[in-house]
Amino acid sequence: MLELRLVQGSLLKKVLESIRELVNDANFDCSSTGFSLQAMDSSHVALVALLLRSEGFEHYRCDRNMSMGMNLNNMSKMLRCAGNDDIVTIKADDGSDTVTFMFESPTQDKISDFEMKLMDIDSEHLGIPEAEYHAIVRMPSAEFARICKDLSSIGDTVVISVTKEGVKFSTKGDIGAANIVCRQNTSVDKPEEATVIEMNEPVSLTFALRYMNSFTKATPLSNTVTISLSNELPVVVEYKIAEMGYVRFYLAPKIEEDEEETKPEV
Repeated sequence: MLELRLVQGSLLKKVLESIRELVNDANFDCSSTGFSLQAMDSSHVALVALLLRSEGFEHYRCDRNMSMGMNLNNMSKMLRCAGNDDIVTIKADDGSDTVTFMFESPTQDKISDFEMKLMDIDSEHLGIPEAEYHAIVRMPSAEFARICKDLSSIGDTVVISVTKEGVKFSTKGDIGAANIVCRQNTSVDKPEEATVIEMNEPVSLTFALRYMNSFTKATPLSNTVTISLSNELPVVVEYKIAEMGYVRFYLAPKIEEDEEETKPEV
């Protein structure tokens, strides 16, 4: 038996909106410690990892580990029927092929329940190794979203370079080129408005903007975004979810054909 009750139901709506563009069908894994998902996008370029820890739910019951295959667009349709202030409960019986979403209004005067069929989805769990990253950038999530959106009107790829000067986002396209530099600033009144750069060594990597723009759909979940970079490793773009978890996006860097020209001179 599985029963999860989340007081801020709008959080679940935001989580779904952040990942459904990348992933169509996925298995949600429920264990005694939390509700999680790991899935690749359809072209196997990006990976999404979601975790909602059990202690973030008002009530969390999971008698045994369960994996529920869901179509994320269908799940999103159901969650859109919930009001932003509604309390959301997810229920499923052991061995059942359906999951029930129950929405309660804050005043308890309206209760709706929606039943959705589960799917059988083959998915392989990828072991994501813990890595030491050469550079970690923490910045306001809205700023990062704005940069990705602005650059995608000029080019298809973004080069993210971290040096002691700051973090630089660059693109080139048919109409021209653009560079946006964010310097470290920690002397702001609100910590979430700070840009913090931890760098062990300089990094410069190229990524597809189409995916970066897709990742920024998670902006409503968190005021800040953490971008972890290492040469030859996928970038990790992480949005914390309140006090209860995170959504992380992994994207492999593009290998430039003209790499010889772009390599910095040593």
